[in-house]
Amino acid sequence: MNICHVNLASGFSGGERQTLQLIKQQLSMGYQLTVVANPISSFYSEIEKLSCTLIPANHFLKTHGNGITKNCQLIHVHEGRAIYWALIQSKLHNIPYIVTRRIDNPLKDKWLSKFAYKNASAVVGLSREINKQVLLRHPDQVTEIIPSSPVSYPIDTALVDSIKERFKGKFLVIQAANLLAHKGHDVTIRAAKQIEAISPNIHIAILGDGKERQNLEQQATGLQHISFEGKQTDMGSWFAAADLLIHPSYSEGLGSVILEAIQAGLVTIGSNAGGIPDIIEHEQSGLLVEPGDDKSLAYSIVQVAENQQLRESLRHGGREKLAQFDIRYTAVQYQSLYQKVINHGI
Repeated sequence: MNICHVNLASGFSGGERQTLQLIKQQLSMGYQLTVVANPISSFYSEIEKLSCTLIPANHFLKTHGNGITKNCQLIHVHEGRAIYWALIQSKLHNIPYIVTRRIDNPLKDKWLSKFAYKNASAVVGLSREINKQVLLRHPDQVTEIIPSSPVSYPIDTALVDSIKERFKGKFLVIQAANLLAHKGHDVTIRAAKQIEAISPNIHIAILGDGKERQNLEQQATGLQHISFEGKQTDMGSWFAAADLLIHPSYSEGLGSVILEAIQAGLVTIGSNAGGIPDIIEHEQSGLLVEPGDDKSLAYSIVQVAENQQLRESLRHGGREKLAQFDIRYTAVQYQSLYQKVINHGI
């Protein structure tokens, strides 16, 4: 199968890591791949290491030629600006495209966005909530749910030992997310205030950076058992050193970091929002709390910290749930969708 993947992002975050993982899996399945990517991104640099045809493009208006997709059967879009590149390429050279959407925000009510989604052969949402948002704007669109697959990270044993030494005697809780308002760090801080009074052996480490950092640090003033660790480049080591991951977002497309944490053997607590319930079945593969409910979050953290039997049960449930997100399985789901589009023009 010959597919053209498009991701024009300049950064290298969860979406780009997921795209890269799918590309690697498809190469192992014998695909012929063309990748259109932003040359300033780390994603571009990673694709350079692979056996793909790599096309540089830093804007959706640039780099449109028949030769790019001449031998391709379909374009697969992976981020917001790339859909416009696919739309133009499709109209110029008569090739279908599908879109993978990763966020659960309402779709834009702008003519170009609506036109681009209307012309897509299918839209893939990572979760039920994402597809719900797609269908609210485009009720006739063909949609499928194909989730992300967890990315594995290397582990630096020296760093793991260093982290464990820093938090010796503590039950280490991590929250790994950009410091943005919808990620629920304010809920974590309010929960930390309650936890500190009753379980001083629990420490919460905030991993990440962003525009909310100064505001959040002010909210956490005086708390001894919460720390802001900044952006991390070695998540595998933090997963290995930690005891629990929390992800109390107000909204979330899926929550790939939850999958990564479960794969690393961590218990997880998330909010009942967006696509998180697609991963966490309450008291089966993790614990759910309602968005903004700091009291329930605090209670759940303490409950996990103090109950080893619960931790083992949730780890086991998490491992079982993870089978639904294996890249070998999701790649086959994409292959089936590709065939439908190519054979039937859906």
